[in-house]
Amino acid sequence: MAEKNKLSIISMSGDFDKVIAVFTLASGAAAVGYEVNIFFTFWGLNSIKKVTGRSFIGTGFMARFFNFLLGGRKSLPLSRLNFWGLSPILMTSMMKGKNVAPLEELFDASKALKVNFYACEMAMHVLGLTKDDFIPEVKDVLGVASFLELSKGGQTLFI
Repeated sequence: MAEKNKLSIISMSGDFDKVIAVFTLASGAAAVGYEVNIFFTFWGLNSIKKVTGRSFIGTGFMARFFNFLLGGRKSLPLSRLNFWGLSPILMTSMMKGKNVAPLEELFDASKALKVNFYACEMAMHVLGLTKDDFIPEVKDVLGVASFLELSKGGQTLFI
């Protein structure tokens, strides 16, 4: 019996363009039958928060302030030439104009294709977040060792 192809992605960046890369690769691989696992850590956690904009979530003053600054999926900056937050809006418009799926469509496709979402336990602890701060599709909260075990036998990308 043939082994199933597997792609595991470590999503550390909170940059709009890099998050698009995460969900493009994840949805594309899942669409052709890969098992896909995404491990969201540090800034990557912003893309799976329940609150998609800026919000004071987390435990403790510093965590709440820091999470407000980081925002959620709808406040991700472009990694270069962000132009005070205008670039993600312009990039989304350009993508739609070229019939390329924007971030929200890629995110929804990844969920619909049953991509496995995992949150990093250590990063959540540092940022004062709990599993309740994330979308219900987050399958589990894992440490690095557990994610590495889950990733065995496939390819792993760091974005």
